[in-house]
Amino acid sequence: MFRLLILLGLLLGSFSALPGAAQARYAAIVVDADTGRILHAENAETELYPASLTKIMTIFMTFEAVREGSLKLDQRLPVSRVAAGRAPSKLGLKMGETISVEDAISALVTKSANDVATVLAEAIGGTERKFARLMTERARELGMKDTTFQNASGLPNRGQLSTATDMAVLARAVLARFPREYRYFSQRSFAWRGASHKNHNKLLDSYDGVDGIKTGYISASGFNLVASAKRNDVRIIAVMFGGKTSKARNDRVAALLDIGFTQTAKLAARPEKSIAARSSGSWLIPQANAAVMDRAPAPVAKAAPAIRTTSRPTTDRPANLNSWAIQVGAFNRYAPAHLAVTKAARAVPDLLGSKFAIVRQKSDSRKRPDIFKARLLVDTESKARQSCEQLKRRDVDCMVIWMGPSRSS
Repeated sequence: MFRLLILLGLLLGSFSALPGAAQARYAAIVVDADTGRILHAENAETELYPASLTKIMTIFMTFEAVREGSLKLDQRLPVSRVAAGRAPSKLGLKMGETISVEDAISALVTKSANDVATVLAEAIGGTERKFARLMTERARELGMKDTTFQNASGLPNRGQLSTATDMAVLARAVLARFPREYRYFSQRSFAWRGASHKNHNKLLDSYDGVDGIKTGYISASGFNLVASAKRNDVRIIAVMFGGKTSKARNDRVAALLDIGFTQTAKLAARPEKSIAARSSGSWLIPQANAAVMDRAPAPVAKAAPAIRTTSRPTTDRPANLNSWAIQVGAFNRYAPAHLAVTKAARAVPDLLGSKFAIVRQKSDSRKRPDIFKARLLVDTESKARQSCEQLKRRDVDCMVIWMGPSRSS
């Protein structure tokens, strides 16, 4: 019996040490949402349990399904036996009931309802397991290189792992691709059948400028939060894993946001040092720019003659870079990327005559295609931001990117 107990103890010890057996641990990252500059990071690449931060990806894919037309906001979705049986937090849906897509989004944002997450997963993927595979594939496309999803809710699963960095990538993707839909993350409460469910993100009421986005908790992860706040023209994203209590998490994320706004203010006040810092500082991984990736390649079209083109690049940095670029998409093929810059230049007259680059980012896996990033090159930050705002008003997704000092300067 004694030997049996020793053997059992060794087996349990080995199980807890298996790769991917994440434990609650503090990790954090703070980034400038527009540029992707990392302003603070600690254990940001450590793989941990995302808990209900997972639902950000579920909502992201729901937004995509609505935009593509496979779902409609007023569409009623059926509740399966599997969905109804999910563990709390939940709305308490019964098998055979229905819930609209829009109510489902609100329920995930506020109540963090696990039963609703499964309803959406089954509507999009057929089963939650298939949907989880789609989630992971989409995460890779966005640049979330260390994230694997096993379910749509964040309920405990040893294989469901992410990092603070990847969650910041996802937050930027939501903001870049769905600026209008992002408003759902600002909901203070959600009414369902006479009951009001308050948003778990208390920073919406306690921190000036916070307008999203999602909390998460399981015992193995601790208290997690992805928060986004905007003051004037500056938006900061702060991600934290591993809070001991919800209050401790909220206090720490508020402090992280303070760090972000302080750092950006210092850089803005010292532009000459800011430019140098951009060349040597840390930046969110480049794949974050795939946030505006279109799901279906567009047909090839002739380029507008007013645009001066660069040659096809084969590396991450094309020749003769301008300091700033407006990225209008990231694609699996060159042709739709070329079409995207052409359409963007035609949409904003100020961009006609601009150079463009189709930046090829080689895949690290034979199973995944290379990514072609469509970028219009401009000389100044102000022109890049003004042009991007004009593009957004014309329903063209874009983001502003610092590309380093021009080689000709």
